Amino acid sequence: MVDEPTGRWLEQSIKSSVEVDTGSIPGTDAVVAKLAEALFVEALRRYVNDIPAREIGWLAGARDETVGHALALLHERPEESWTISDLAREVGLSRTRLAERFRQYLGESPIAYLAKWRLHLGAEMLQTNTDSVAEVAAAVGYGSEASFNRAFKREFACPPAQFRRRKTVQRG
Repeated sequence: MVDEPTGRWLEQSIKSSVEVDTGSIPGTDAVVAKLAEALFVEALRRYVNDIPAREIGWLAGARDETVGHALALLHERPEESWTISDLAREVGLSRTRLAERFRQYLGESPIAYLAKWRLHLGAEMLQTNTDSVAEVAAAVGYGSEASFNRAFKREFACPPAQFRRRKTVQRG
């Protein structure tokens, strides 16, 4: 890895960032911060590139151009009323082929993945803001508070309001 040009750059950058005196040259803090971001992206890129072909998971899916595009769309616009047809049209594949590739890389359908992603986002929102459960439900793509409550309870074994109270007590 270090023998390749990117590997040498990565090694030199890490050494340089560790050795630099951040207080001695104006702007060094900003350079080190951006360098850290670049190093993280490069390390992640290498990790994704080295995932075995048979590996299943989000990063494996992100490596595939089409599945990665579908994942990006679902993550960018989770509130949208996605159907497999809409998503397939956006990424330029048939519904069947998209579903097959999604299952190959993630082990589930795009719509099942979206449902879990929405619930994850909803749980995060419940912990980090004071929006009502209805507002959170709408923000993550649920047409009604009741449907969000049912799905949330299936996933987290408690309703959203109780989840929020528990997490608030645990942090407090």
